[in-house]
Amino acid sequence: MSHRLELREGAYIISDAHYSPQRPQLLQLIKEIHSKKLQPSQLILMGDIFDALFGLIEYTYEDNKEMIDLLEDIAKDIEVLYFEGNHDFHLKVVFKNIKIFPLAQQPQTLYYNDKKVCMAHGDFDGKMGYKIYTALIRNPFILFVLKYIDIALSHRIIKKIEAYLDKKDDCVELSWFEDFIQNRFGDRFECDYFVEGHFHQNQSFELSSFTYINLGAFACNQRYFIVKSKDDKELLEEHQFFKEI
Repeated sequence: MSHRLELREGAYIISDAHYSPQRPQLLQLIKEIHSKKLQPSQLILMGDIFDALFGLIEYTYEDNKEMIDLLEDIAKDIEVLYFEGNHDFHLKVVFKNIKIFPLAQQPQTLYYNDKKVCMAHGDFDGKMGYKIYTALIRNPFILFVLKYIDIALSHRIIKKIEAYLDKKDDCVELSWFEDFIQNRFGDRFECDYFVEGHFHQNQSFELSSFTYINLGAFACNQRYFIVKSKDDKELLEEHQFFKEI
């Protein structure tokens, strides 16, 4: 029998941090959680937490090792759920204490009080071209070949990918986003809330079947969300983390 997933009061939800040495802000937040200065009841990572972490290419662990170790340690004390994104995948070989949901297992339904909350990174239903792309970048054989070509080239391929990702603007407002979401979902999911990241828009809409929430990207202004109940209304309370580095 499958285990029923709970979304807990006081859970922290973080999406699209795109962590790298050039964007270290998330590391400070995770250190605050690790030291118990901040005490979430549960930690939910909604994908693209790392700018480049590919479980079958060990070289991508190097710049991320401190973050990996902290998350693993936190997961010994509280439940950590991780929805893989398009920048961080094959993570079951990286994390032993964290519950990992690869793309094929998204969305997942979590239960919060009497509500059903569907959760996903957000790229589970792209168009055919995107589906082919995501299948290729996750293909174990392609990653195996890439790994050894990259080693032979003194990691120039991975370094080039990382340099490209560091220059990307992750904070673009999409004027067409609400229309896109309205047309995308229809009545496909039975839930009260649908929560995802990926698009970095920090917007919510009432659809015919549920409330849709697109999370703001931590990479843009260090936003994260805390699950709260207030006056019998369920909501995600937005917070902004700031600490000088």
